[in-house]
Amino acid sequence: MPKETAVYTHGHHESVLRSHQWRTAANSAAYLIAELRPGQAVLDVGCGPGTITADLASLVAPGRVTAVDTSGDVLERAAANAAERGVENVEFATADVHALDFPDDSFDVVHAHQVLQHVSDPVQALREMRRVCRPGGVVAARDSDYAAMTWYPEVPGMHEWQELYGRVARANGGEPDAGRRLLSWARQAGFTDIIPTAAAWCFATPENRAWWSGLWADRTTASVYAELAVDGGHATAGQLTAISEAWHAWGAEPDAWFMVPHGEVLCRV
Repeated sequence: MPKETAVYTHGHHESVLRSHQWRTAANSAAYLIAELRPGQAVLDVGCGPGTITADLASLVAPGRVTAVDTSGDVLERAAANAAERGVENVEFATADVHALDFPDDSFDVVHAHQVLQHVSDPVQALREMRRVCRPGGVVAARDSDYAAMTWYPEVPGMHEWQELYGRVARANGGEPDAGRRLLSWARQAGFTDIIPTAAAWCFATPENRAWWSGLWADRTTASVYAELAVDGGHATAGQLTAISEAWHAWGAEPDAWFMVPHGEVLCRV
């Protein structure tokens, strides 16, 4: 099996976890919820700090959720989050989605949120997710699409952010416009019964646009993404500072509105 060669563009800086910890099954996996039943076995791939994981575990209890990620440090956060919520039907392990260490037909549901955009071979990842899913089960994947993100008003520096992120992510071996490709990748992975959908996050209230602009302003100058941008020759520290200031300027606009579109696929095995 091939091993992961892509670099996770965001890393696990506080500004990144600030975003990830906001995610729930309701705001990030609504397309999957109707497929969940008590007693199911679920694999949550790329679980991060585990907020979606804990929701999935609650929805399938007394079934079990196995949550995997490449980072042992973030798995510790996920385990702590589950413990704080009193969720006991979940276990955590490190794993590479290209070569999952589970037997065939191990799970009823295999889920990945914002994972395939960061891996070196998303088709192989989906093949592995299909392999470990039982007949009659579902493989669910959801990814954002950076080139399709849009905002208002037009603040100088925001398009530079969008273009820079795409360059950095692709240089790291990922595909930032994964959302529009999920159907194609699923078909290449051998799925024939696929329900493709789309959904969006919208940040437009004073509170959530301040939160969204603030975390991206911080991420642009103080995360692994910032280091990769500079070390890879994609931007200077001064350019990153200017983009960070653009995020703050956009967030201060009383009419500010930002949409993050996502592609989604439910693949029946």
